[in-house]
Amino acid sequence: MPRLQTSYRTAVAPEMMKRFGWKNALQVPRLKKIVLNLGVSEARENAKVMDLAADELAAIAGQKAEVRRAKKSISNFKLREGMPIGLRVTLRGARMWEFLDRLVNVAMPRIRDFQGVDARRGFDGRGNFNLGLTEQYIFPEIQLDKSDKARGMNVTMVTTAGRDETARELLTLLGMPFKKAKPAAN
Repeated sequence: MPRLQTSYRTAVAPEMMKRFGWKNALQVPRLKKIVLNLGVSEARENAKVMDLAADELAAIAGQKAEVRRAKKSISNFKLREGMPIGLRVTLRGARMWEFLDRLVNVAMPRIRDFQGVDARRGFDGRGNFNLGLTEQYIFPEIQLDKSDKARGMNVTMVTTAGRDETARELLTLLGMPFKKAKPAAN
């Protein structure tokens, strides 16, 4: 069992039950899945770029990435229906917990001038958290000399929490480094 999952069961869930006054352990929100999205717009001109990006995303996630194709043709972007435009990986179970552990404890501390994650912009109103990463080099699995360019990705954490407040508390207890709220100036 992954370290963070053990921590969730032994420390996080009981703490949330105490803070929110829940009587049943099934009321505690859980992390359902983590979805990684990577847009690869250069794949229109060069198919090898998609393969390289897929290998990098697979190294980060620990499982093969799914190629996402364009749903509609858009002439302004020189895009045709069915063209490969991105990659997606959905993590559940042990891989999800291991990825979250690596993201919070290994990758985020490697970001230069990291002040914390802004919680005001990341939640969607239904308890899910979206996080944008500007480059994949923060993960130790990516070797700088074998990568062709820095690619950003979107990380979506889907929880069973119905509200942003409970989801934020869950992620905070799991170790997500949120920015501290600044006191209001008079």
